Amino acid sequence: MEDQTSEHLEHAEHAEHASHESNPFIMTVSVTIAILAVIAATIGSLETVESGKAISEKNTAVLAQNMASDQYAYYQAKMLKQTMYEIAASNGGPNAAANKAAADHNAGRGKEIINKAKEYEKHRDEKLAEAEGHESRHHILTIGVTLVHVAIAIATVAIITKGQKWPWLASIGLTVAGVAISAFAYIGH
Repeated sequence: MEDQTSEHLEHAEHAEHASHESNPFIMTVSVTIAILAVIAATIGSLETVESGKAISEKNTAVLAQNMASDQYAYYQAKMLKQTMYEIAASNGGPNAAANKAAADHNAGRGKEIINKAKEYEKHRDEKLAEAEGHESRHHILTIGVTLVHVAIAIATVAIITKGQKWPWLASIGLTVAGVAISAFAYIGH
């Protein structure tokens, strides 16, 4: 983020130097560069937000997967305990009835535990889908902000060439494309 800030300051500095020119078109290009820098910073910030959201959603998905795994491990422990009580009950003896009751109790909990694990897995899948959406928007915004950065560089060529209009027009076109692509990240998804 700091590199982007210094880059935008550099473009503003070029625009300031150009403002000392007497050519009104150069002044227009300088203002255009400043506006493009603001657009690039805005799209870059959105890109960073989407990246952060993707990471956060993936972290939540990993936590949900861990919770599901814990539930499955708990289920296995309960089933092992149930089997041990069933074996003990089938051998008879003075505790056979108590062992049978304990086996039945553990058997009833199995479905509940599995359902809880499946809930965690469903939550995991939802979070992974959300993360995928944020990643997709991040990638689209990266393309958009790159086009605006290129537009800024090309607009600077209009200043260097002392008033050539084609670089300025090309930078406007690239910026429109960059903004449209960036908007698509939210509208098209």
